This record gives sequence, C-alpha cells and structure tokens, in this order.
Amino acid sequence: MSETDRQPTGEVRQPDPPLPEESGLTLEEYLAMQQAIGHPTRFRILRTLVANEELSAADLKAAVDVESHNFHYHLDELVDVGLVDKRQRRTADSQGFYTYYRPTAMGRGILEHGVEELMRREREFNDAYS
Repeated sequence: MSETDRQPTGEVRQPDPPLPEESGLTLEEYLAMQQAIGHPTRFRILRTLVANEELSAADLKAAVDVESHNFHYHLDELVDVGLVDKRQRRTADSQGFYTYYRPTAMGRGILEHGVEELMRREREFNDAYS
C-alpha cells in the first residue's frame, strides 16, 4: 500500500509531554545542550574534557587545536548551557589564579548517551554485517 492509498483516519496521536512537570530543566535548556554539542569544535572540546577529567584552558586549547578566539567562544558556549564547569584555582608556584575546565554530569551524559551512542551502534552494525 502506498502513502497515497491510505485513507485519512481523522485522528492524529499526540506524543506524551517530553518532560515531567517537576523537571529540573526546561525543554529549551535540553535543546540548547543538544545544539551546543552539535558543533564539531564543541563536541571535540567536551570529548577531550571527559577523557581527561579536568584541564587548564591552555592544555585544552592545545589538545583540540583550535584558534584562540574560536576556542574561547566555543568553550564559553559549553559553560553557558551547563555541559562544562569552569573554576579558578591558585597553583603553589603562581602569583595568580588559573582557570580549569571539567565536564559536568550532564555533559558526560549527553556525550555518552547522545552522539557517541549513535556512533557505537553504527560500529556494531558495521561489525555485524561486514
């Protein structure tokens, strides 16, 4: 039966609400997180942080190899949506503070159960059928 052969049923089912009423975050906040991780540079930054737990801005920038102005823009986007925490601390041999970044629990979760889960499934599919 083709799509044009179907008779209209007159009733369109509505999906359940995406979040419970007492959700800690709004739908817009969840979508902003998805949008943030959807950019290749931000994906690499978050993935690098998850692999390293915590990095200074300089070490993180060197690891993802992005121009400085672009790097800080993308890093700030991840901080703004709550996927990365930013903290300052004084090191024993310094006169000032250094900024360090680490993934939040939500950052880890969205990475592991989002894009990387789709990639794992593709690898499993390719292994099973090649």
